[in-house]
Amino acid sequence: MADDILTADDKMGRYSTATAAIHWLSAALIIWQVYLGFEFGDYPKGSPERAQLFTLHKSVGVALLLLAIVRLAVRLKNPPPAYPATMPQWEQTVSTWTHRLFYVLLFALPLTGLMLVSKGGAMTDLVGGLKFPTIPTPDIGEVHEPLAFAMIGLFVLHVGGALKHMFVDRDATAGRMPPFRR
Repeated sequence: MADDILTADDKMGRYSTATAAIHWLSAALIIWQVYLGFEFGDYPKGSPERAQLFTLHKSVGVALLLLAIVRLAVRLKNPPPAYPATMPQWEQTVSTWTHRLFYVLLFALPLTGLMLVSKGGAMTDLVGGLKFPTIPTPDIGEVHEPLAFAMIGLFVLHVGGALKHMFVDRDATAGRMPPFRR
């Protein structure tokens, strides 16, 4: 039974239940993370509101990093279903590279965020008084914000591609990811 949750349904050419759950949880957390990133910037440095939102932003970032590790493990154990035979090669290439870049950013963003807060000590505060280790490193965290905008662009491209397949092409591509239908 557990294997049914993890493995793709080859007859249907769909992602596994576990992969779908990770996909949608990641999407929700990314949207929330982008919101938090823009929101805490609206408050003055040193304000309690900014500190609270920043702690929440760090906490969601750590959750995304841990989820990315699980996501990668599930992906390595269970390759994605094949693309529909009707999908043009150029779209398959764009899709493949979009997913690869998502994986890079799902690791790079939390890690560069940790690098940004590493100046403050060996641990950083998370929600609920939890602590998470920082990454003592040269200040390369400056790339965090440009990577965040890259993630936003990639997210828009991904959603746009899914909508194109659903409403313009009206093909089975979006049906590979539950809860959409084939």
